[in-house]
Amino acid sequence: MPVRRIETERLILEPVTPDIARAVVAGDFSSLDAAEGWPHDDTTDAMTMMTGSEAGPGWLITTGGSVIGDCGAYAWPDSTGEVQIGYGLAAPSRGHGYATEAASAMCSWLFTDAGATRITAVDVLSDNLPSRRVLEKVGFTVTDESHDHLSYALAPYDIRSRR
Repeated sequence: MPVRRIETERLILEPVTPDIARAVVAGDFSSLDAAEGWPHDDTTDAMTMMTGSEAGPGWLITTGGSVIGDCGAYAWPDSTGEVQIGYGLAAPSRGHGYATEAASAMCSWLFTDAGATRITAVDVLSDNLPSRRVLEKVGFTVTDESHDHLSYALAPYDIRSRR
């Protein structure tokens, strides 16, 4: 299934191709306009996953043509329609609602275009309040708690499109 570009009010989510992912992993950003702080700490891990044969859909989060973050699914929805997501933003781009806007758009795409029936975010650090707020604003609910991690899930009828 082709991954398409997603446009929101303030962002464009550009599909990550295996070539782009390999270039980012190799430290080659020559084809990208990287905003200050991007790539962030988790970008290399995310891009490495996007180079594998089992890679799910992924996007570069851009505003004004500059890459401020990345998001995607760890794989395509499984036989039950469940899929796990991840996202991250450059530090200077945090706190402006971009992560919520991107996550909401990505989840909408996963439900409508990829056939997901349940989206999860697992191993979210309990003390990562900004990321937890993003998930809760999009409509995710806590499904499991450990001493320092939370797991979240979202069903299609729970999604909220807002910043």
